[in-house]
Amino acid sequence: MLKKELNSFLNYLTQERNLAKNSLDAYRRDLTGWVEFLDNKIKKQSSSADKNDPLFLRLFLREKTNKNISNRSLARFISSLSGFQKYLINRPGGRKYIFKLPKMKFSSDLPKVLSQKETKQIFDMADIVIDRKNKNRYFYSRDYNMISLLYATGMRREELANIKISDINYDYNLMTVTGKGNKVREVPLGDNSMAELKEYLRLRKEFALSKDRPAPNIFLNREGNSLSNRTVDRIIKKFSKSVGSQFTPHTFRHSFATHMLENGADLMLIKEILGHSSLATTQKYTHVTAEKMKRVYNKAHPRSGSER
Repeated sequence: MLKKELNSFLNYLTQERNLAKNSLDAYRRDLTGWVEFLDNKIKKQSSSADKNDPLFLRLFLREKTNKNISNRSLARFISSLSGFQKYLINRPGGRKYIFKLPKMKFSSDLPKVLSQKETKQIFDMADIVIDRKNKNRYFYSRDYNMISLLYATGMRREELANIKISDINYDYNLMTVTGKGNKVREVPLGDNSMAELKEYLRLRKEFALSKDRPAPNIFLNREGNSLSNRTVDRIIKKFSKSVGSQFTPHTFRHSFATHMLENGADLMLIKEILGHSSLATTQKYTHVTAEKMKRVYNKAHPRSGSER
């Protein structure tokens, strides 16, 4: 019964909640193991035994802990299970599978952020590498514009992979981005980013002519198809090595938000550009700038108590 309800719950998340694929996959990963574990335990009990014996959940969490699963991952599982249980309450016979859930605490690491100086050095180095490798080469221009857009807009890797040529508004220097839950937002592009993008699209047009049915996406793979999330990760990792650095797509998202905040941008504006549904999510970047402020203070103030 529980496996059937899990499939029904995942369909509900897809059709009713319009959950993004990555979020849906996370729910499936978190809950499939739990449902299989619980079904197995229930089969070994007598028919009159409670199906929501709290011991079941404690045993499952202990197994996870023994496998060195992080508290962050356990907290995510508890959150997924909480959503599943809210769904089960309204299902026939679902209440007998409801457990009292513990509150998981974990230390939230601050997001990795490049300094504004480091970011400038990356793009300066990229310009040098472009000159060495011939600026007209399609793939290097593609890779460069991928990191350029990640930093210019703060978009997620899956959003970058799904961007299409029709999403560009040349009149107003805007780009339409479809985010989590199919939420659509407009993000601005600076003149430099737009000029670089136009040059890249010229190369893309030439490249696409050599393909039978090129995808409408801005960024294409060697076959002319759209990029997968994994391919985006691989491209960014390879590019980071070529400029003597180390970063991921999300590094630029974090850096975009932090640099905007450091330079006086309003938090609500940053929230809208990033596509956050909650201001609380955006506010984590204020902690990043606060950490930087403390480091500067400790280094500069005579009474900070730190060795200088």
